[in-house]
Amino acid sequence: ENWALPELFQWLAQQGGLSQAEMLKTFNCGIGMVLVVAPEAQAQITALLSEMGEGVIELGRVTDHPGVQYQGTLL
Repeated sequence: ENWALPELFQWLAQQGGLSQAEMLKTFNCGIGMVLVVAPEAQAQITALLSEMGEGVIELGRVTDHPGVQYQGTLL
């Protein structure tokens, strides 16, 4: 797992009876800023951001499949 859902969002899901899909669709779930970069630039961008003290997490990939598919579990 690359990233863990912050406790606040776990609490919101529990209190609201929200599914993982609904949480991801409705809230940013603590992700913050997202960059979409070409695969060949990933290592260079990751290194640059890491040198600047930023945490880098790979969240997913852009594919030619329509829509959004979530994999893994957060809740």
